[in-house]
Amino acid sequence: MNTQRSASLFSKACQVIPGGVNSPVRACKSVGCDPLFVARAKGCVITDVDGNEFIDFVGSWGPMILGHGHPDVIRAICETAVDGTSFGAPTPLEVELAEMVCDSVPSLEKVRFVNSGTEATMSAIRLARGYTGRNMVIKFDGCYHGHADSFLVKAGSGVITLGIPGSPGVPDDIVRNTLSIPYNNIETLETTLRDEKLDIACVIVEPVAGNMGVIVPEIAFLRKLRELTDELDIVLIFDEVITGFRLALGGAQERFNIMPDLTCLGKIIGGGLPVGAYGGKKEIMDNIAPDGPVYQAGTLSGNPLAMAAGLAMLKVVRQPGFYEALEEKSDSYVEQMASIAADSPVPTVLNRIGSMMTCFFTSDPVTDFESAMKADTERYGQHFRQMLATGIWLAPSQFEAAFVSAAHDRIHLQKALEMTESSFKKLTNR
Repeated sequence: MNTQRSASLFSKACQVIPGGVNSPVRACKSVGCDPLFVARAKGCVITDVDGNEFIDFVGSWGPMILGHGHPDVIRAICETAVDGTSFGAPTPLEVELAEMVCDSVPSLEKVRFVNSGTEATMSAIRLARGYTGRNMVIKFDGCYHGHADSFLVKAGSGVITLGIPGSPGVPDDIVRNTLSIPYNNIETLETTLRDEKLDIACVIVEPVAGNMGVIVPEIAFLRKLRELTDELDIVLIFDEVITGFRLALGGAQERFNIMPDLTCLGKIIGGGLPVGAYGGKKEIMDNIAPDGPVYQAGTLSGNPLAMAAGLAMLKVVRQPGFYEALEEKSDSYVEQMASIAADSPVPTVLNRIGSMMTCFFTSDPVTDFESAMKADTERYGQHFRQMLATGIWLAPSQFEAAFVSAAHDRIHLQKALEMTESSFKKLTNR
């Protein structure tokens, strides 16, 4: 595979961009290669600057549920751009999208648009603290909620991919107000939340962990979390930046029928454009300025291009049968992959829910951060490079999710399965 132009661009990028990339995992350090630079994408196929084509299972880290360049989304962006790209003022599009998002996500009564998932989670915990008058935030080991200071304590995603300690550059007094506890552990959860000395404002959780690889929650764990936060008047925040509009129209909360007080959403509600949102109960959301004293603002919030793209995307996924078809396709794909893994001497665990999944190279079940850390990252790196060489684009980290989109058809998935089987056989010779 010729990668000459990508290599040249990466060399230039390293001179003017830290690490040559604008988000750390893209550097591909953990998988033992340099990044490829993308020229374009259509459907589920990405093409790099050297003309190499790849079947994409990253989907811009989740939001491209329709695939790349969906005609409805592109048309909406182009038609909107003609009238301007940013106004710093309200537009009809943001009202329409807010109504559609609140109508789709069961717990949302009001929603505020921001520009990223990090902005959404950061704003949500500020709101929770302002609403409760308390300080402590409880999160879970390996769950990643963006790069705001409060969250870089035992964070997942790129932090664990690169082996970086959780909080360099974060003041001790901020870290002191965040406590991270084990995911899926009911005993520790109850002991922690009942500790009156902690002055807990909120608990934030990925209802399905997607940033230490996909880890499906025990339903009893989520139900106990909801029960305890209700009893103790603690704000429960679901970080659905990945799972929102991915696991169901109403996200993980619809799938599990467990309603949080606040919900954070990400790029999927902008059709892949930079956007985020947080929303929830009216009595909590009314504390945000200008209605209340909790300040949060953004010049580009509600950007018309992102609003138009989000509306176009949501109109497609709201069509009858969309999620059922995606579920069936994903289930069949992972079932066949599991059969391949079962015939391989390489110890493999497949975690999957809906259209998101992770293949862990380990012999033990992966149910939390500690068990995820037992996965063989060197073996994943070999698998990544072998798959890339055969035209399959996977996340450059053991601790990320793979995504199936509506654009993946039987031919794409069959090729991916064939390449997976070939790669697994080569792994035994490591």
